[in-house]
Amino acid sequence: MDKIEELKYNEFIKENKNKFNNEQLFQIEKGINSDIDYSIYAKPEFDWLQMEEIRFGLEQNLDVSLYSDINYDWTQMQEIRVGLKHNIDVSLYSNVNFSSDQMLEIRLGLENNVNVSIYAKPEFDDGQMSEIRLGLEEKLDVSLYASPEYEYEQMKQLRYGLIEKVDISYYANNNLEPDQMRQIRWGLNKGIDVSLYNSPDFNYLQMSQIRIGLEDGIDVSSYLNPGINWEEMENMRFLIKG
Repeated sequence: MDKIEELKYNEFIKENKNKFNNEQLFQIEKGINSDIDYSIYAKPEFDWLQMEEIRFGLEQNLDVSLYSDINYDWTQMQEIRVGLKHNIDVSLYSNVNFSSDQMLEIRLGLENNVNVSIYAKPEFDDGQMSEIRLGLEEKLDVSLYASPEYEYEQMKQLRYGLIEKVDISYYANNNLEPDQMRQIRWGLNKGIDVSLYNSPDFNYLQMSQIRIGLEDGIDVSSYLNPGINWEEMENMRFLIKG
């Protein structure tokens, strides 16, 4: 800190010391040292992490007015700042209703030139956004699963099915748990008749025993019953297989 900067800082401290904690004062000192307009963030309502994000933006010659808002936490500010640094349209996710993780998924989509309007909606959590973004990047028909009714792990199973080019209509059912969907997907990949077990009435462990039996070419009809637990199904399968 040169003499002029030191005078500026000491004058600021003298007038405002009781308004800021040590971490905030450190960010103000860093701004003075960088010869930026620290007054933009030298406000008690910003915590030191918010101040730091605004300072970083000023040091990078970014338009910090787009995120120097007390309603953004520092992680949200960071996502907007990084988007500005990467020259993308941050207006598509500069929304306090988006968490920083949601903002990240929208930013990644913009950087990869996908149509983020499909998932840049508060009703999708960050996991769901990620699955839709990945599907778009993989040139898949995400309209088949881009719905808030599917949790992100269900979306993942549907996305995998599209990649594998199986008929996901057999398990595109939000009443199926992700593990149940996986058992049906595996069956479709093996070319077996999954209609025998693609029902929420079977848990995924029961589905597994039916699937394995079908893959082994045995008659599973004797244990094709949701009332039979999976261990008993396994024993029956072994007896049938011999």
